[in-house]
Amino acid sequence: MFNFDNWQEIFETIGKNKLRTFLTAFSVSWGIFMLVMLLGFGKGLQQGVEHTFSDDAVNSLWVFSGKTSIPHKGMTHGRAIQFRNSDYEMLKEQPDVELIAARFRNWNTSIVSYKNESNSFDIRSTHPDHLHIEMSEIVKGRFLNDADLKEFRKVAVIGTLVADFLFKDEDPIGKHITISGISFRVIGVFEDQGGENELRKIYIPISTAQRAFNGNDKIDMVMFTINPDATVEQSKEMERAVIAMFAEKHGFSPDDPRAVRIRNNLENFMQFRNLFRYIEIFVWFVGILTVVAGVVGVGNIMMITVKERTKEIGIRKALGATPFSIVSLIMQEAVLITVFSGYFGLMLGVGLLELVNYGVARAGGEMGFFRNPSVDFHVAMIATLFLVVAGSVAGLIPAMKAASINPIVAIREE
Repeated sequence: MFNFDNWQEIFETIGKNKLRTFLTAFSVSWGIFMLVMLLGFGKGLQQGVEHTFSDDAVNSLWVFSGKTSIPHKGMTHGRAIQFRNSDYEMLKEQPDVELIAARFRNWNTSIVSYKNESNSFDIRSTHPDHLHIEMSEIVKGRFLNDADLKEFRKVAVIGTLVADFLFKDEDPIGKHITISGISFRVIGVFEDQGGENELRKIYIPISTAQRAFNGNDKIDMVMFTINPDATVEQSKEMERAVIAMFAEKHGFSPDDPRAVRIRNNLENFMQFRNLFRYIEIFVWFVGILTVVAGVVGVGNIMMITVKERTKEIGIRKALGATPFSIVSLIMQEAVLITVFSGYFGLMLGVGLLELVNYGVARAGGEMGFFRNPSVDFHVAMIATLFLVVAGSVAGLIPAMKAASINPIVAIREE
């Protein structure tokens, strides 16, 4: 039940010890502020890394050719491994492979022009499944299909930045662009979460590129996805199986680390996820210890308050005050200081995170591996509840000590 006299007395006590109360409240505010900031910046870092992985399918493996570094069966090291269309077909036949695509001359930059506009853009020649492996999204028209490859069609799918530069306000679908002197018809426009660099790409059928640019049946790399529910160990087993197949086909040692290199996105993603799980535990540990340090300060201040008011408490008890009224008075003061100072630290932390978020948004929505720092609403509620409980505990021991004071001894206290 609300007792106005009790609260008036609590505020008078706080007013008499302004500096002491301020320093105690500051320690609690600083603790919850640091907890919020650590959690927010940790979340921003985690979301930045996860956004980086969202550019490609997490359950994908990317196979790159290299040069041998170990002599094998009479062949010297330093031999270049050249992938062919048959390598793509070999992997496509594997039962664990779901989506698969290859690239030819995937780092090639060509001059692309339309009417009076021209610029250099990256050309990627690939297969239809590349759209889903690269996690791109068609916003106009369509992507490459099997018919485009079989009929060697001169068609192209362009990124939104390419469309903006070449076509301005025109609809690019159906228009013809020139790539290295060869005319291609635009059939689609795509968006990609990988950032501006990905939006400057142009996709063309790999069969057309091999024929138009004297590639024969050469390919530079192959990427494919496995079961989305596959474990890291299963992806590692698939990685070893692919290395063994390529080693047998191209005649290099399966133990050669440079002949064929595989980027296992699932393994890399899980490594980062586990790392951030440990970081989150560490942040909570440090943050809670900081809050506890502030709460211990509240407990110490309450002990001093009880010591200073020993004679007053003795008189109260002599006049008939119950132990519960003494306990509730001390605990209410402790909870008041803890909750209000903690709430201030919580709001200050959330406000600063919003300010940082605004700055990140002004910078384009991300800053390297840092993106959208924030604290979950449930986390904020848990922190607030923890403060209430901690404030109660901080005042409990001094309150129990006050309730156990002998009135006669307390009255004689100087």
